[in-house]
Amino acid sequence: MRRAAGRILVLSLLATPVLPAQDAPPPSPSADEVPAMLARARQLIDQGSPSAAVQLLAGAPAVDPRVRVLMGVAHYHANDPLPAIEELAAVLPALPPDSAERREAIQVLGLSHYLAGHLVEAIPFLEQTRAFAPDSSDLAYILGMAYIQTRQSDRARETWARAFHVPADSAAAHLLAAQMMVRAEMEDMAQAELTAALKKDPRLPQANLLLGQAALFRGRLDEAIALFNKELETSPGNAMAFYRMGDAYTRQLQWDKAIAALQRSVWLNPYFSGPYILMGKAYQAKGDRGAAEGMLRRAIGYDPNNKTAHYLLAQVLQQLGRVEDAKKEFDIAQRLQATTDR
Repeated sequence: MRRAAGRILVLSLLATPVLPAQDAPPPSPSADEVPAMLARARQLIDQGSPSAAVQLLAGAPAVDPRVRVLMGVAHYHANDPLPAIEELAAVLPALPPDSAERREAIQVLGLSHYLAGHLVEAIPFLEQTRAFAPDSSDLAYILGMAYIQTRQSDRARETWARAFHVPADSAAAHLLAAQMMVRAEMEDMAQAELTAALKKDPRLPQANLLLGQAALFRGRLDEAIALFNKELETSPGNAMAFYRMGDAYTRQLQWDKAIAALQRSVWLNPYFSGPYILMGKAYQAKGDRGAAEGMLRRAIGYDPNNKTAHYLLAQVLQQLGRVEDAKKEFDIAQRLQATTDR
């Protein structure tokens, strides 16, 4: 009996799992500790450690609106806009109308929607932010680009006019809006703004240059050259207009005209590699390989990582019979191309 009882005791012990000791969850901070936690989280965000701020705030009481606002701000700065939107949209109705927390929540909601690609949703929050931050350059840029990308030309123009302190109905405002539309690759919108700008001021600098660049990129070379000449009538010292004209002439294989335009471009701005590269190409086509090498080496001097310049120089050196030098330049061009493709 005693042996049987011992066996039963052993079996019962084996059947009962022995659980490892578990640490008790850390206690939630008291109400008095929350301000210090918020201050530390804000410090982490300002120091560029928003993910650490998110971890810190995860232990704070989520029912506190200040915690939720700062959690949303931390997620935004951690380049994680969707959780930021979720936090801020949920807490916004609970925030007092004119409080600093509400203003911050509105601003970061707009920025988070923009970062997430929700342009239509971003705009109302960005517009509200402009009411209490009218002089913010970052806000002006984001709002202006949001208007452009949602094809709201008039609002975009008004925003850029305000940012650059020019009248919204002026030729300058149309030009500024067009330049930003070109940057956003909205060429059709830019063309409409440039046409309106020239209608108000036919001698407005830069307008014909931008129209000429659009024509050049579309392969309308004669139209582009005519527009560059119009630009030079009002702005004879425009190095970019000469450079783009030289580009158009190289595409037409008019090498002498190309070289003449490109030489004027480098006289006006000798530190830009583009004209030297095109002159190297033009001299190579004309059979003047010594001049071509000189132009391409100058281009590389100003832009050592330009793969086109290295590749063209390699071709010239190959034609000059300098095989080892050519191989070196081909290798550099190939390495730069591989870096670009990554």
